[in-house]
Amino acid sequence: MDEAARVVDADDVVEGETLLFTVRDDDGDLGEAFCTRLSDDTVVAYRNYCQHWTDVHLDNGDGARVTNGEVWCQKHGATFQLDTGYCDFGPCEGSVMESVDVVVADGGVYLADDEYDFEHRGPSGVDSDAGTGGGRIDFTGN
Repeated sequence: MDEAARVVDADDVVEGETLLFTVRDDDGDLGEAFCTRLSDDTVVAYRNYCQHWTDVHLDNGDGARVTNGEVWCQKHGATFQLDTGYCDFGPCEGSVMESVDVVVADGGVYLADDEYDFEHRGPSGVDSDAGTGGGRIDFTGN
């Protein structure tokens, strides 16, 4: 495997948690994705935004809220199944998170998506309002 595409050690990806990383697309633009481990030990990754408001990040750098195999948008309470990316509750119900291809090999998780190059672990640092969705009220009433 190409070490430049190594996102993280496979053991660092834990079920019930997300691990944020930054990717670069073919146009040179930075974006974010997160990976997580499913209950069947599969590692999956998705772009780090809600399908309802794409300026809202699901993982703000300290892990997304994950319960019962679903990741939550803390802005408005939408839930997405981690095994399929399908939104089963919220204003974007029926939509699907954008998946990012990863592969587990040689003790690591590697970015295997032709649309992106791995940049680094953690947030992209591009958005000054990362994850806040501007001045809109979030699910918690803040």
